[in-house]
Amino acid sequence: MVHTDRRLASPSIMRLIVERWSPRSFTDALISDEELRAILEAARWAPSQYNSQPWRFMYARRGTENWDLFLSWLKPVNQRWAKSASALVYVASCKTMIPRMTPDPVFSRTHSYDAGAAAMLILLQATYAGWAAHTMSGVSNIEETHAGLKLPDSFALETAIAIGKQGALSMLPDDLAVREKPSMRVALDEIIYDGTFAGQENPYRKAQ
Repeated sequence: MVHTDRRLASPSIMRLIVERWSPRSFTDALISDEELRAILEAARWAPSQYNSQPWRFMYARRGTENWDLFLSWLKPVNQRWAKSASALVYVASCKTMIPRMTPDPVFSRTHSYDAGAAAMLILLQATYAGWAAHTMSGVSNIEETHAGLKLPDSFALETAIAIGKQGALSMLPDDLAVREKPSMRVALDEIIYDGTFAGQENPYRKAQ
């Protein structure tokens, strides 16, 4: 078994996957536009339905003109720690696509799924490049943020990602410091089924 802090995983799992987690403590390091674009480049290579590539990423680096605005859209509880990140990236997806068999846009049932796959590659690439990334749903007002990002109605705002250099535990207030550790994962046998889901227990779990 691969052991990383409190995590156990099969030796067949890439260490990059197990070692990736979502810290809240960031140093005051800045990230260059070139460095950030190299991380975001990973998203291009995600799979998507009909290769529709519905994902779009809007970013602001700390110290640039859009930083305060991007930070203001987060819930106050996330602003507390995300203000020290090097960059904030908002993820959106197009809810429609134009498949090969028709010239007209149709609803894309997998637009969020596809964007999530692209976002996951960003998280892994950030870890690989020596940065930390924390994805969050904590946007203060979805409609206001959607409008502020100038997104068309055909786009859904999915999530936000904070990217930075991981900082020391002491940089966080006490209530956040106690949560600053890699989270556990449920056992494999709790999430996979040889056959259908019929007869299984309630799938919902208490948030950790």
